[in-house]
Amino acid sequence: MMELYTDSSPNGFKATIALAELGLPYRLRHVRIEQGEHRLPAFLALNPHGRIPVLVDHDTGITVFESAAILRYLAEKTGRLLPAQPRQRWAAITWLQFHAASMGPMLGQRVHFELADGGANVAATAHFRHLCDAALATMDGRLADHVYLAGDDYSIADIASFGWLHIADLVGFKLDDWPHVAAWYARVAARPAVQLGITLPAPATGA
Repeated sequence: MMELYTDSSPNGFKATIALAELGLPYRLRHVRIEQGEHRLPAFLALNPHGRIPVLVDHDTGITVFESAAILRYLAEKTGRLLPAQPRQRWAAITWLQFHAASMGPMLGQRVHFELADGGANVAATAHFRHLCDAALATMDGRLADHVYLAGDDYSIADIASFGWLHIADLVGFKLDDWPHVAAWYARVAARPAVQLGITLPAPATGA
């Protein structure tokens, strides 16, 4: 049996979507970040950095944190959501890392400076808006002639990018300037497992 420690957040949704796609049984542990539960000693023993999600696989004795690592662990454990053909497999891994390095962190900073901070820091707001736009333009170019980020196959790369873009949509960052990303987003959002995953442990509100 596996346990997933998570909250309603972009990174958490990546794990709940993947588990729903794979149909794997697991126990959901809701870590309420607003109540500081991610700083409790029991949780820090699982992830000393105090961030969700964390996956504990009791069958293997392996604990994994960082959402990209969890996605790859689940894909390799099951042999699914990561294409077998080497070219597409490495495309999936590359775009997973692109998200982890160049998309998710930039969107997170943009949300902070543009919304949480109200745009008070004009230079930082403009900087992270520019970086987000550049990342989305790169993704749009990839999706101009590929159905999914790895190619023809839906993969952990799509799950990773969807998690943050779902939040971006909720807080008003529209995808109108990137039509291929918008079309991809609609395809992924229509998947039943995705629709389930973004409700666990509770739906995001955009607040």
